[in-house]
Amino acid sequence: MFQSFDVTARPDAAPPRVARLRAWMAEERLDAFLVPRTDAWQGEYVAPRDERLAWITGFTGSAGFAAILADRAAIFTDGRYTVQVAAQTDPDTFETVDWPATGLADWLPDALPEGGRVGFDPMLHPVREIAKLRELDGVEMVPVANGVDRIWEDRPAAPAAPMRPYPDALAGRTAAEKRAQIGTAIEAASAQQFVTNQPDAIAWLLNIRGGDIARMPVAQAFAVIHADGSVDLICDPAKTGPVADHLGSEVRVVPLDDLIPLLESLAGPTGFDPAACTVAMHATLREPLEMDDPVALPKARKTDAEIAATREAHLRDGAAMVRFLHWLDTERAPGTTEIDVVRALERFRRDTDALRDISFDTIAGSGPNGAIVHYRVNEETNRVLDTDNVLLVDSGGQYEDGTTDVTRTIPLGRPPKAVAHAFTRVLQGMIAVSRVRVPKGVTGANLDALARAPLWAEHRDYDHGTGHGVGVYLGVHEGPARISRASHVPLEPGMILSNEPGYYRAGEYGIRIENLVTVVAAERPDGGDARAMRAFETLTFVPIDRRLVLSPLLSSDERAWIDGYHAEVLCRIGPRLDAGPRAWLAAMCAPL
Repeated sequence: MFQSFDVTARPDAAPPRVARLRAWMAEERLDAFLVPRTDAWQGEYVAPRDERLAWITGFTGSAGFAAILADRAAIFTDGRYTVQVAAQTDPDTFETVDWPATGLADWLPDALPEGGRVGFDPMLHPVREIAKLRELDGVEMVPVANGVDRIWEDRPAAPAAPMRPYPDALAGRTAAEKRAQIGTAIEAASAQQFVTNQPDAIAWLLNIRGGDIARMPVAQAFAVIHADGSVDLICDPAKTGPVADHLGSEVRVVPLDDLIPLLESLAGPTGFDPAACTVAMHATLREPLEMDDPVALPKARKTDAEIAATREAHLRDGAAMVRFLHWLDTERAPGTTEIDVVRALERFRRDTDALRDISFDTIAGSGPNGAIVHYRVNEETNRVLDTDNVLLVDSGGQYEDGTTDVTRTIPLGRPPKAVAHAFTRVLQGMIAVSRVRVPKGVTGANLDALARAPLWAEHRDYDHGTGHGVGVYLGVHEGPARISRASHVPLEPGMILSNEPGYYRAGEYGIRIENLVTVVAAERPDGGDARAMRAFETLTFVPIDRRLVLSPLLSSDERAWIDGYHAEVLCRIGPRLDAGPRAWLAAMCAPL
């Protein structure tokens, strides 16, 4: 299986490790040391070698960081991980800070002695983050070698998976065309070159994929993109053997050990993104020029070929999901556990003979485990599926032609009416976003409230964004666009986003419903203004469990949307199924 269920970090391992780190801090005359979740590539997913936060704290979530002082330590996480961080960390060692409501810049001055020295690994922290901390009075930010690496004796080796070409037919554009476009953008920004440490940006730019990171088909690499469209690709040269001819003469492979000398040699203004470029990289640049990442938006605006490919990936994945849901509803054995659910779902996806990986570790939370937003079942937390409650399953696949992400909440037995009520309110929010039509220039921040309004009306909410960007056989979480109060990037045709409102009762249940959608140019109806508008095309075709829908709560338009959606699910997915699952799907897609 791609997913394992081992317990990879334990709270009781933290105290001795923190003690050793504090001994190292004393030798370095540091009052604090920062341990981020991120690595030198600033991605969401990291290799085992870079799981420093989990190793020192026990917390395995995908976002957060720790600040360790001589007499106290804190771990900063957001609302998605409130339950998880409490279960995975030692409360006598780490206090938990609600982040970003309380930032490190808010917390540090009171925690440190006057003139406190804060150590950080300059290869792991972006320029913007450290610049903010350097503005604090009485705090000295000190770049040092990584203390966790010094005490981590059995630290895993660096990944070394080979790169592979990505077909131009699926990408819709050649790498040469992309390099020319980005080179022109760099020149327009008055730079000679742009330096990036974003592996997904490099994969997109060069039409390559890799296998260094689980769930994310990229290679760990850095790149200098020049205004003439040529590229210096800085990585382990052994990885590039299978793509040498594909890269061509305009892409020069540079060993990792030569990263800093290469950056030091760059002449003229060098563009960098302060939100991603690390302090160590920035420090080498002779003429640094702050600018937006020129790859981010072109990568997010999918080509027609990418959209066509990902439509097929979603239909394939939708059929696998329906087979799984049919099994779960009609064939599962008594005593089925959350791990059994994860294994079964991966099996149905593998049966497509097209699965390259899962796009993230499947979330399968029964009853109270469903209230843990990013729950990952392991041998210790595994539980038999609840009776008369709900099961939340959030999962996705990585296929060469697309990346999928779908969440369904499934009734087990007869859940209380209060659960169905909450489910229906979440569904109303999801329908509102699915149906929306907005003028050109509107951002995800303008749409977030639509998904929450049915919950807000009842004094409820959820502590995660409503939607994130998604790549095509790249990251399941992709910037820069999203549906969130924090998003200020206009929605543009070709962007793929998730639409996933939810509701969670700690210790009881979790509800989330998620489809992926792509932004399209909205057609003008008769009588409409002659202005550019945007709408969403749904990519995910998996039934939404009608047994949890309280129809009287829905408007006629909402009922029409769900009935229309289910008719399309049956039309698109039904022909891909055998008789048993097809008959089950027909019943699940009957009009409300």
